[in-house]
Amino acid sequence: MPSTSSTNIAVFGGGCFWCTEAVFKMLRGVVAVAPGYAGGTVMNPTYDQVSSGRTGHAESIRVEFDPSQVSYETLLIVFFATHDPTTLNRQGDDVGTQYRSAVFYADEMQLAKAKAFIAGLERETPGGAPIVTTLESLTAFYPAEDYHRDYYARNKDAGYCQAVINPKLKKVKEKFAALLDASALAD
Repeated sequence: MPSTSSTNIAVFGGGCFWCTEAVFKMLRGVVAVAPGYAGGTVMNPTYDQVSSGRTGHAESIRVEFDPSQVSYETLLIVFFATHDPTTLNRQGDDVGTQYRSAVFYADEMQLAKAKAFIAGLERETPGGAPIVTTLESLTAFYPAEDYHRDYYARNKDAGYCQAVINPKLKKVKEKFAALLDASALAD
């Protein structure tokens, strides 16, 4: 899934990709979000393989965005605000390296911006828990199986969506209303 000449790509691992996909789909300037796998050694992994924790992959999202409408820095702000970057290999009840907090940088500019952002977070919370988000070169992104795509949109009434995703989306709407696409505010 290459980007077009007018869009850029960002890849983040922030726990369950159902949550992160739903969050980033709300942002103005985001063209597409795809759940998938990054950071591991197995080519074309399946969900079952990644869930085992033995592939090295993290559940991730690939965000295609229009930098004239939303900056990479803004994506970093939303990413770090919508998961716990201080918990190693865990987000909520999801435990294992496949749920690690990770920025998969596509180039040196993304790496530099992610490093600077993390340094700023650590300066803001001296004595607080350290940021454990990994910065990993994006070598490949493997799209998840079809049933994972648009999971929240297709399953809003499911227990996981009600208990985990809905509260997260509510917080995003409250904290980042100015960054959201008009359709996200209407929901």
